[in-house]
Order: sequence, then structure tokens, then C-alpha cells
Amino acid sequence: MKFKSALFGAATLAMMSSAATAQEEIIFGLSAATGSLQQQTASEFARRANEKFGDTAVVKVFDSSQLGKDKDMLQKIKLGTMHLTLPSSTMPEIAPEFAIFDLPFLVADREHLARIDETFFKDVLVPAAEAQGYRPLAVWENGFRQITNNERPVNTPADLEGLKIRTPNSSWRVAMFSEYGANPTPMSFSEVFVALQTGVIDGQENPLTNIAGGKLNEVQKYLSMSGHVYSPAYPTVGVAAFERLDPEIQQVLTETAQEVALWAREQGAEQDGALLEKLKAAGMEVNTADRAAFVEASAPLYEKFAEEVEDGQAMIDQVMSLADGES
Repeated sequence: MKFKSALFGAATLAMMSSAATAQEEIIFGLSAATGSLQQQTASEFARRANEKFGDTAVVKVFDSSQLGKDKDMLQKIKLGTMHLTLPSSTMPEIAPEFAIFDLPFLVADREHLARIDETFFKDVLVPAAEAQGYRPLAVWENGFRQITNNERPVNTPADLEGLKIRTPNSSWRVAMFSEYGANPTPMSFSEVFVALQTGVIDGQENPLTNIAGGKLNEVQKYLSMSGHVYSPAYPTVGVAAFERLDPEIQQVLTETAQEVALWAREQGAEQDGALLEKLKAAGMEVNTADRAAFVEASAPLYEKFAEEVEDGQAMIDQVMSLADGES
């Protein structure tokens, strides 16, 4: 009996010790490829958060759509089967206010984006997402989007006429490229390389970090520097599932997401030049698109936003006023 009691006592102590050291696993899924700035930022976020957590919790990152496409992962964070995801251009499908970032040439530069982050993001975009059960914790860098294709350099919208251009699953991006005369084809990023390789689509549009991270230079000839849209990425949680986490874990995740936002913008600015040279060296033919021609062709998109999104014109005016540092 003493032997059995000793065994029972040892087993109980082992179980108690295991429970005491068990870590809460924070699952972070994203669609961006390994090596992209989004993946780098998620890894930096995990590194910083895990240092703060110690033995309390651990953030685990799964990139390259390992846990599903953007739409799937948004559903999972709402259900609580994972904790964080990193949507970008799909956010207007959650709340139309996020389509402000689909207005071409609205964001002047990263300093302008920082001012949008400090005011418009928390005052307008976060409440809009929360009304749909989601909470973006910060604004991370995705970057200024450029156009690639296999047919010809794109200097003006007329050069896009008839080209099958992959867009994210965003009705606003589809409207944009339809306005430019292209044949927009919504598709998840994980499917883009093969679609380009097999000729299902002629081209696509993405920041340089995603073009390089996805190795699209291997299946695309022309890179046209249009900078038509700055698209952020939003580390996002499902409100109900997030609020079931320990408050200290919530605080670390929120604070760290906001800390990493500045790091991501700095990395994006530093990497742009190097990525462009890398893509040139890989054989892509690069040209600078005619900004004025694209700006002129974009006017109907501003009208659409003002008409279809509640307080749309006021939102445009507010964001544009921040370009010069006004409040």
C-alpha cells in the first residue's frame, strides 16, 4: 500500500507540475508566403510576444495558407479554433469602411499611413470591424502595390485592356481593375503562382515583398511600378474568442501588435529598393507607370466609395487631410 501511495503521489505531483508549466498556444495563421514582409512581421511579433510571455503562453505562426485561405481563417478566429490571422485586401468584405485603402493613390507615403493609423484606424476602422465580430489589433505593412504580367509593360490603364489580372478576393479591387480595362480575376494568393505558370491569368498586382516572396519573377516578365494602392495588413482576432483569453495574454498580444507596426513600416521602406534590384537581377523588365494617367482613370472609384459607403466622402476628406499632417 505504501508503494501504491508513493506512486500515486508521484503521479499527482507530475500532473500538477505539467499543469503549472502548460502554455496557452496562440495560433497565428496567414496566407502570405515565407520570406514576405507579412511573414517576417508575424515572426517578429511572435518573438517579442513569446519573450514577454515566458512560460505563460506561446505564439505559433503558420504562413503560406497552411491553415486555410483568408476567408477560412477569418471564420476560424471567429469560432475560436485559431486566435490570430492577417487579412489585408479582404477586409472590405468584412466592413466596407476598410475599402478606403482601395482608393488608388490615397495614401501618399508611410508618414501619411502613420497618421491614419494614429487616428482614423482606431476611431473608424476598429469599431466597424468590431461590429462584425472582429478586432484588428494594429496596422501592419503590406505595401505599395505594383503590376506584373507576361504580355507587355503597363504604362497607362490602356495597356491593361483585356489582360486577365489576378486580384485579391475584394470587390473593390475587382472594380478598380475593371475601371482600368483589365479582366480582373479574384483568386487566393496561394493559387497565383500556378495560375501564372499555366496561363490561367496574365498577371497580378502586389507589393514587391509578395512578388519576391512568392517567387513570381519565375513566371512573370514585366514589372510595372504603378504604386496604385497602399494596402495594410491587419493582425486580427475574433472578439468573442479573444476575450476568453486571460487578460494578461490579451494585453501582451495587443501591445506587441502595436509595437511591431512601426518595425514593419521601417522594414518595408528599407526593403523596397533591395527587392526591386533583386527582381531586376532575376530577369524582370521594369518600367515606371504614368501616375497621372492612372489617377485620372481612378476618379470613378472615389465617386463609388462616396456613394456606397456611409459617410464615404467625409472619410475621404478626413484621410486626405492627414496627408499634410493636419488633424
